[in-house]
Amino acid sequence: MAQTNVNIRMDEATKIAFDKFCEEIGLSVSAAFNIFAKTVVREQRIPFELTTEIPNADTITAMKEVEYMERHPEKYKSYTNIDQMMDSLNDEQT
Repeated sequence: MAQTNVNIRMDEATKIAFDKFCEEIGLSVSAAFNIFAKTVVREQRIPFELTTEIPNADTITAMKEVEYMERHPEKYKSYTNIDQMMDSLNDEQT
């Protein structure tokens, strides 16, 4: 199939971050956009939710806390099930 060029515009910071992401997962930027375009054509929709909902300050704070916790798992306890978590909480109270 014949190839054609498509030019897009985006801010430089987004381009740099997108280039880095693509490199980390082993895709070229071109391949990533081709995957996106083919998914749109196949599914006849944008393959992710588009919304105007903006999180409130509490939600943004909670999201940042989760991101921090994910970057620093050594600082936080983790549990594989609710019983394990409850046992730990009960131990702390005694």
